[in-house]
Amino acid sequence: MRTTDPASIDFREKFSLIGKSVVITGGCGLIGKAFAEACAQFGADVAIADVKEADPEGHGRESERRATGKTIGIEVDISKRASVEQLLRQVLDVFGKLDGLVNCHQYKPSTFFRRFEEYGDGDWDSVVETNLKGTFLSCQILGGWMAEHEGGCIVNMPSVYSLVAPNQDLYKGTNMGCPAAYSASKGGVAALSRYLAAYWAPKRVRVNMLTPHGVWDNHDDQFERAFANFLPMRRMSYNHEVAPALIYLLSDASSFVTGHNLVVDGGWTIW
Repeated sequence: MRTTDPASIDFREKFSLIGKSVVITGGCGLIGKAFAEACAQFGADVAIADVKEADPEGHGRESERRATGKTIGIEVDISKRASVEQLLRQVLDVFGKLDGLVNCHQYKPSTFFRRFEEYGDGDWDSVVETNLKGTFLSCQILGGWMAEHEGGCIVNMPSVYSLVAPNQDLYKGTNMGCPAAYSASKGGVAALSRYLAAYWAPKRVRVNMLTPHGVWDNHDDQFERAFANFLPMRRMSYNHEVAPALIYLLSDASSFVTGHNLVVDGGWTIW
């Protein structure tokens, strides 16, 4: 609306997703589940897309019991073009349109935490294939559809470790870490997102990023205490604390925001 009178705006309505259809890749994961639930609560029709082993169809049926809109689950291999093309066809068959894409997928093979010097070509390729190529494919195929129709919103997920290097002291005495393949793939996601934000702006497709950090996933007490020493808020986050940021980026509340990386990290990157 072209106005300078804030009293003429329903600011609560700006956050509504009623009438919008949203695809969430990796929608069965820790953060993806919170994203799907939040989008459904704000009125969106939601397609939960994930690998077969994650049972996206089951998650879709469970979510729809609580949703005001329609929720479906779709199996996808995000690193395969034909699978992503099929995802788009299924979404259009059910919803008739597509307004939002959230790329929440990532891949951690059994060799994920190998030392840099020990990473093989296959280890590297498997991470990059899913994290970066998968985001490229979903943006090109699903985002491309939005660009040729009514526009829409894309939210990609880089990582704090695409912004800063991992502090290796955090992982001492654990079998965890952050491999270079992960940082590199997520850095590529950030660069791709900025590119697409400029490229598709004339097509009314906004492309933003959402970067969480330290999301609790039944970590042991020792790691949780260690993590708390490395950031100002002195604790890990929870998946439900990330989801409201997604609603902002998908909704009309962020109608003049594109190319932005909204970092939800408890202050990790300010030190």
